[in-house]
Amino acid sequence: MLLKYDFHIHSCLSPCGDIDMTPSNIAGMAKIAGYDVIALSDHNSSKNCPAFLKACHEYGITGIPGMELNTRDEVHILCLFSDLDAAMRFDEFVYRRLPDIDNKPEMFGEQLIMDEYDKILGTEKKLLINAADIGIYEVGAIVTGLSGVAIPSHIDRSSFSLLSNLGFYDRTLGFDVVELTCTADLNRMVVNNPELDGLRFVVNSDAHVLAAIQDASKVIETRGTEPADIIEAIKLRKHIPEIRKLSS
Repeated sequence: MLLKYDFHIHSCLSPCGDIDMTPSNIAGMAKIAGYDVIALSDHNSSKNCPAFLKACHEYGITGIPGMELNTRDEVHILCLFSDLDAAMRFDEFVYRRLPDIDNKPEMFGEQLIMDEYDKILGTEKKLLINAADIGIYEVGAIVTGLSGVAIPSHIDRSSFSLLSNLGFYDRTLGFDVVELTCTADLNRMVVNNPELDGLRFVVNSDAHVLAAIQDASKVIETRGTEPADIIEAIKLRKHIPEIRKLSS
């Protein structure tokens, strides 16, 4: 089956996420936009994933618990999991490796932990945009060990990306899938970085505001609608970049 997806969305737990990006609002907007499956991937935290999964269930779409990890190398890695328990175990692992630096909401923004009804349960005190003490060569094995998939984020961007910070793609890193933004020129990237040729890829919104959750246009081929089916499909690259190819 073909599912319309977005695997990179931030909630109001991310300090750079808009306050309207509550778990319920995200799920509701994704439903309106025509998505079948979406993932929540806040910076260095999965604490809004419990509410997010409940909200997705209410709206009849599949929710994937995740996180956008900021590694020691200042490289963002999208980490997606097949179940909430694995995501929360990873959350605990990452939290212990974040520096003990408090957030300053007036400077960086609020870090709100919500329930599925948009009630504020609390705030995260540690600043979540800092780099966790986890190396880029460690991430793939750790996430795979939790039945997840680790995907270098927005590799075509000039900051916080694998190519911008490391300057190259190394297959021994253990990443078989990479993320592109919707404006990426894949052909030019392969010319400049031949090691990218043949890699699997996904294209996500990296939405921080509700307006960035636009009409669904990317699809992935899966065996089913469960998170484990979708994680498997990402790894196998059953991916079709544009939804218009359904009719071609």
